[in-house]
Parts: sequence; structure tokens; C-alpha cells
Amino acid sequence: MANKRWWRSLGPGLVTGAADDDPSGIGTYSIAGAQFGYGLLWLVPFCYPLMVVVQEMCGRIAAVCHQGLAAVIKAHYPRWLLWGTISILVIANTINVWADLNIMAASMTMLSGLPWTMCLTLIAAVCVLLQVFVPYRIYVKYLKWLCLALLAYVVTALLPSVHQDWGQIARHLVRPHFSLETAFIMTVVGFVGTTISPYLFFWQASETVEERIAEGKSRPQSKAKNDAEIVIIRGDTAVGMLYSQIMVFFIIICTSATLHAKGVTHLDTAQQAAEALRPLGHGAFWLFSLGIVGTGLLAIPTLAGSAAYAVAEAAEWRHGLYRRFGRAQGFYLTIAAVTLIGYLLNFVKSVSPVQALLYSAVMNGVAAPPLIVVLLMICNNPKIVREHKNGWLSNVLGVITVIVMSAAATVLFWAIATRHI
Repeated sequence: MANKRWWRSLGPGLVTGAADDDPSGIGTYSIAGAQFGYGLLWLVPFCYPLMVVVQEMCGRIAAVCHQGLAAVIKAHYPRWLLWGTISILVIANTINVWADLNIMAASMTMLSGLPWTMCLTLIAAVCVLLQVFVPYRIYVKYLKWLCLALLAYVVTALLPSVHQDWGQIARHLVRPHFSLETAFIMTVVGFVGTTISPYLFFWQASETVEERIAEGKSRPQSKAKNDAEIVIIRGDTAVGMLYSQIMVFFIIICTSATLHAKGVTHLDTAQQAAEALRPLGHGAFWLFSLGIVGTGLLAIPTLAGSAAYAVAEAAEWRHGLYRRFGRAQGFYLTIAAVTLIGYLLNFVKSVSPVQALLYSAVMNGVAAPPLIVVLLMICNNPKIVREHKNGWLSNVLGVITVIVMSAAATVLFWAIATRHI
């Protein structure tokens, strides 16, 4: 019974952690492992405390204010900050939807032989219909179980036939490696961007509010109850982010040992990325495709949903996955619109599916710093979070996150502008 209670207590943080390993994440981490071997493993332990702090701030804001991030910003800050924040979020999310749909369709085509356009259309339609018509309580159960979709990388990485150099792995986990090559900088920005993504900020806050509504906590609570809930949020977030980073670790060492070791350092197609699981046998393409499609079905609703929450809160529309379509039409139409635009972008210009994932991750890396600054402003404002302000550690790690992500994005722009390749 205790185990069941523990599992049920894991909600937005675990789902957010699982959604962090979306197709964009899988593609970016696969590129990191294939192109640089174990060289970027140090980013795994480096990013973990940063992502926990950022996501905990989002959950804490929602628990104390009983509102999503956009609603909090609207109530306490100028309109230019509200709509600037939402614009950054919607643009980044739409580009991410574009890339995720791209690789999901490519994976489905690889298996079924059906035309790519047909697969793309089918997947986009399923993503919208699931979020509009499947009740939230049922949907979140499936989201939790989809967290297990990436275990194929763990199994592959630990197979005796896959030779891992554990001494090198240990060294690269603690010894940072740097380069001014554009490809390296872009991968670092994409790595951090897909790990600490804007859509996860808004999603976790909004889902924390929905969890409270589902449990009948529709009004602000006492300090004692808020304290207890924040402890649960911190544990939930730490577990979810730990799951995410464990998967990142195994994706990198798996692709490093199976692709990089064989000289496969440039990934463009789903077939090339799927080769990382080849040691598992002829089912490698199936496992890769199921993982991509499964995590995509997990991630696209969070991408479109987080944008819809922000827009609906700012426009004061009824919103929430617990509402039926007829009671929150603007909210659900925003979900459909973000997915549709992401779908249509796939016809504008042909970009290789795996590289598209990296580009969307880089966009997240560029978009995240200003949004984290807004989070820090909110979490240090006693008029908003009252006695639940950030401690010194949250502020230090939050500022480090902003500095690191901003510096990486600045160096990337410099490298591109000066053609430093």
C-alpha cells in the first residue's frame, strides 16, 4: 500500500521529467553521443541540480498561488512582460512540435512503409484528439507508464556485446570538455536547451494546479498545508528529473559505444539513429520507433498544452484538461492551432529529421534564460509567494543556469556570425 501511495504521489514532476526526454531530447542526446562519444557526459550531473531548481520553482509558484505562470505574471507584472513571455514560449513550442512530428512520422514510415505525409497527418491528428477527448485522470495514468519507453537504451548500453569503457565514462562525468567548434557549441546549447526547456516550466505549474483541482483543493491553503505540498512537489520533481537524466546518461553511452565507436558521427535519418539499438537484434528499428512515437505522444501534448495554458490564462479563458471541449473551446483550439502550425511547418522546408530535433533544442536553449529570469523575479517577490521565497541555494543555482545558458547561446551566435567553423 505504501508503494502505491508513493507512486500515486508522483505527478507533474515525474511526467515533466519523462516529457523532457521527448524526441527532440532523444535526437540531441543521440547526436551528442555519436559525434562526441563520452565527451559531453559531464553535462548530465551538471544539469541535474539546475533543472530540479528551475522546475521546483514552477511547482512552488503554482502551489502557493493556485495559478499557472502566465496568470501570475499577468496579475503582478506589466503586459509587455506577460505577452513577451508568452510569445517566446509559443514560438519555441511550435518549433519543437514541428521537429517532434517530423521524426515521429519518419520513424513510422521506416516501419510501415506508408507515405511520410500520411504518417505525419495521422500522428498530428491523434495528438490533438487524445488531448481534447481523453479525460485528464485517464490521460495522466498513461503518461506515467510512458515513462518506461526509453529502457531499451539502458538494456542496450549494458549488453556484454556493447563494450563500454567505464573508466572513460567516470572521467568524462566529472571532467568538463570544451571546444569552440560550431558543431560542439551548437550541441551544448541544444543539450542544455532540451534539458531545461521553456515548455516544461509552464506545463509543470499548470499541471500542479490541475492536480490540486482533481484532489478537491480549489482554494488557497494554510501555510502548513502549503509547506507539506511543497515538500511533495520537491520530491516529485527530484524523482522526475533524476529519471530524465538517467535516461540521458544511457542514451549517450549507448550511442557512443554503438555509433561513435564505429565511426558513425553524423546523424540525419531515423534509420541512422535507430542503429544505436542494433545490438538488441532485428527489433532495433521497432524499439527506436516505439520509443520515438511513445515519447512524442507524451511530449507534444505538453508542448501544445503549455502554450494553451499560457494563452488561456493571459486571455482569461476557461482552461484545463479536466474541462470538456465545450467548456474551454479557446484553450483546446490553441492546442490544435499549435499542433497544426507545427504540422504545416514540415512542408515549408525539408530538413533532415534528426537535425531538426537539434535545431529545436537549440531554440529552447536560446529561449529559456529570459524565462528563468522571470521565475527568479516571481520566487523572490514576497507579495506573490509570501513566506515561500527562494532560499540562497535556489537563487545561486537559478542565476548559474541563466548565466551558463546565456553564455552558451552568445558564443553560438558569435561562432555563426564570424563563421568560426
